[in-house]
Amino acid sequence: MTFLYALAGALGAEAVLTGDAIPPAYRTDWSGVAPVQPLALVRPRSTDEVAAVLRLCTEHCVPVVPQGGRTGLAGAAVPCADGIVLSLERMNAIDAVDTSAGTIVVQAGATLQSVQEAAAAAGLQFGVDLGARGSCQIGGNLATNAGGNGVLQFGMMREQTLGLEVVLADGRVLPMLRPMLKNNTGYDLKQFFIGAEGTLGVITRAVLRLHPAPRARATVLVALAGFDAALALLARLQSRFPGAVSAFELMWRDFVAASLQWQHLREPFDAVHPLAALVDVTGSDEGELRAALEALLGESMEAGEAVDAIVAQSQAQARALWKIREATAELPANMHPPLNFDVSLPMADIGRFADACRAALDARWPGHHTVFFGHVGDSNLHVSTDMSTVDGGEEDVERIVYGQVAAFRGSVSAEHGIGLHKKPWLGVSRTPAELDAMRAIKLALDPLGLMNPGKVF
Repeated sequence: MTFLYALAGALGAEAVLTGDAIPPAYRTDWSGVAPVQPLALVRPRSTDEVAAVLRLCTEHCVPVVPQGGRTGLAGAAVPCADGIVLSLERMNAIDAVDTSAGTIVVQAGATLQSVQEAAAAAGLQFGVDLGARGSCQIGGNLATNAGGNGVLQFGMMREQTLGLEVVLADGRVLPMLRPMLKNNTGYDLKQFFIGAEGTLGVITRAVLRLHPAPRARATVLVALAGFDAALALLARLQSRFPGAVSAFELMWRDFVAASLQWQHLREPFDAVHPLAALVDVTGSDEGELRAALEALLGESMEAGEAVDAIVAQSQAQARALWKIREATAELPANMHPPLNFDVSLPMADIGRFADACRAALDARWPGHHTVFFGHVGDSNLHVSTDMSTVDGGEEDVERIVYGQVAAFRGSVSAEHGIGLHKKPWLGVSRTPAELDAMRAIKLALDPLGLMNPGKVF
């Protein structure tokens, strides 16, 4: 109780909630991990208050689980019973937008959507987008090195970040907010915290890069006969529109069929095709861009890559095409429950991996319901299995999928992190020497093991 009194004294009683006063939403995240009641929910309003909290936690040896919007799917934001939840939601300010430098300074609790809107208001664009944009927070995006739909054009959160402000476990603040692209002054310390899932410190503020907003955007849904055709189409697009292909979302037929059924949508093509690619290309003039895209599609069809295509003639039609891909929000309501995989493979092997993975699942559970979809252009594939269509536990399905990931020398996590879910499988993608190096960094920055304990390792 001494610790809780000290917290309330440092931040004010209204910033420290305990017992039944802690809303259920803070007891888990979107990963489906069983809720855990933390010792307290702490909601600071400033970096100084975060530092005060961490100093007290170090003094009393109390674990800390940082939370953003709790939209993660790997369990990294699930509390521990003997520790506090540190929510950054009150630290949500957009501090500054510099249009000449193309940067934005934000607090970690700002939502991704609020950053996108602030950039758009300045005539610029933030390079990361994902479906949870209205709920996920920049601090969580950084802690998991989030990717999403824009990675092909701009990269992941790591590539958007010029500087960070971070509070270490002992309360010391690292003020790494220098907004320069070039800054070779020893170790790039900010990179230790991007993708670390809150296990090394708490990100409180960031300097992010912005990009010129496109004047025009063209969207097309392309039917394809096979994966090699998809790669050929992507190469053709990137050659014709260098740096302007902002999305290349590949959907296997199982995903398209499920999306159409769940959302009561009509078949987009007259015939059924094994694969469909949803493509966005940006440019300066809408008419010229659409004409160039239609010409490229004609060439692609003559080359035997594209089988059919629908070029959106309006923003409303583009949104309708994107609705097919965004059926991922329907997974929890239509799979009971879904077991989601977020893997990456060498790009040339993705098609063979999908075939091998499906065949292995078919051999074990004939009639199972599994869907395949992904960004593909950045090597990322998502696999979701309806657990009501397989017998046995999650580990049986994971053993098959991650076994195929190992066979193709891929990664068990492309963009969602490790958290709790993927801890048993981290060794599939990391050698013992790499894991030893990670643990050495953890020990140096968090010697008491208080920062998000039990996650990743």
